[in-house]
Amino acid sequence: GLIDQAEATHAARDLSAGWVATLRDLFVPLRFPLHALQMTALYVGQMAPSSFITNCAYFQASDELRRIQRMAYWTKVLANAHGDELAETHTARAPFESAAHWQPLRQVVEEMLIAYDWGESFTALNLVVKPMMDALVNEQLGALAKANGDRFLSELLAEFDLDSRRSQDWSQALVAYCVDRQPELHGVFAGWLAKWQPKAKAAVDALAPLFTQAPNPMSAQTVSEMVARRYADFIEEAGLPAGSQTRA
Repeated sequence: GLIDQAEATHAARDLSAGWVATLRDLFVPLRFPLHALQMTALYVGQMAPSSFITNCAYFQASDELRRIQRMAYWTKVLANAHGDELAETHTARAPFESAAHWQPLRQVVEEMLIAYDWGESFTALNLVVKPMMDALVNEQLGALAKANGDRFLSELLAEFDLDSRRSQDWSQALVAYCVDRQPELHGVFAGWLAKWQPKAKAAVDALAPLFTQAPNPMSAQTVSEMVARRYADFIEEAGLPAGSQTRA
């Protein structure tokens, strides 16, 4: 429905050149790290010790694929309205591979892809990297889009946030199940969190300055603090430590 409405009203055509430039730097390269979230979710599902977990992880991977597809669609619509270069591979790939703002995120998702211990992989993805990235992309980028007149992207990211909350619900439930049956696992989770939280936080902080480049900007400090606050709420609801580096 959102897509039909956006196409009928030619929503992309009316976006300002400054906002389109912001999307080129901040939005278009997201296909790469978000695909890493999808790949890791599939690994978590494949290696899970229970079909109940597998089902949750595979639905999560499907949500990630849908998010990537919808964002690819909007990238192409932007390209049709503002220049084919926006949808070319190098426009997304070059920043992700070499731009300084993207390298901490690139590092953490590539390290996550080779975290082969199932418990650590689940922790890195569902308890650290994904909730922080979802807070940055779905919530903060959505707010930035709204402030810059991009109603379609704002509403689309709000829809993705519903998927994020479903992922967080089942992740918190799994943590509670594990710790209830083996209390010593709380310390195991804490050890993995201490390893992955600083890396994910560094990725958020590196991308936050891109929010200042929009015509109607958000401060990098505000972006980082809002992500940290939402993440702290999520992880503390799971009964696990947020860590000093993730608190606002």
